[in-house]
Amino acid sequence: MKRILVIGGNGQLGHCLQKLAPKYHDQYDFNFTGSSVVDITNFEQVETVFAEYQPDFVINASAYTAVDLAETETEKAFAINAEGVGNLAQVCKDNNAILIHVSTDYVFGGETNLSYSEDDFTDPIGAYGASKRKGEELALENNPETVILRTSWLYSEFNKNFVKTMLHLFEIKDELGIVGDQFGQPTNANDLAEAILEIIDAKNKTFGIYHFSNYPETTWFDFANKIKEFSGSDVILKSITTEEFPTPAKRPKRSTMSLDKIEKDYQIEPKHWENSLRDCVEILKLTNA
Repeated sequence: MKRILVIGGNGQLGHCLQKLAPKYHDQYDFNFTGSSVVDITNFEQVETVFAEYQPDFVINASAYTAVDLAETETEKAFAINAEGVGNLAQVCKDNNAILIHVSTDYVFGGETNLSYSEDDFTDPIGAYGASKRKGEELALENNPETVILRTSWLYSEFNKNFVKTMLHLFEIKDELGIVGDQFGQPTNANDLAEAILEIIDAKNKTFGIYHFSNYPETTWFDFANKIKEFSGSDVILKSITTEEFPTPAKRPKRSTMSLDKIEKDYQIEPKHWENSLRDCVEILKLTNA
């Protein structure tokens, strides 16, 4: 039986993979580790974990994701998102393991009216995006048998995310201003988890960079409006500009990604974001999470 090691097993994506793992129990032996078990910035610790679990596949679901804090904790962001990823890739190569690494749409500058393809020039405008781009480079340099999945606006019923924050704010606020001039693709982390396991399951694997998200593009304001609709809230939402909601880190104005490559190479068909959002809100309403 093939072995899968999930790094970052307690994160949002890690929880979604844990939820999905029983469906694959006849095919794969899963092990989930958190930062308390392995510090990926420590090469020797990574080697020790590999020696213990001897994985055939490694899913790196860990990351430094504090976009604004990365502007002041740049060294920490690069240690985890770049050097740590390079360590994982190198040890994967040394042990003949395939690495599945999750990256971000924030590697793009966002100054375009077209959807980004995997081959388009990257131009991150913040430390977080720059650290994730460096991680992509180190992963592919250290292990050609790496699949990098760039995703965007990730949410689920687990951990902290935009959907859960909105649902909380809807309960305590009468009115909210939501940025309406940034475009991207909301992605249910459960759908990303399924895509990762479909890639692992594929007989003919191709490596390199792929984009995966739900579709089509939307704005944070329209995303919030759908959360409001599906939750039955009567909160008043106002569209505001990026300038009206300043943050320490700049965000791409439009980081929409083309999904053609993953559909062509892996026959993975992403879902419409509204359908996946509705599923998530229904779960959250049932669980009061």
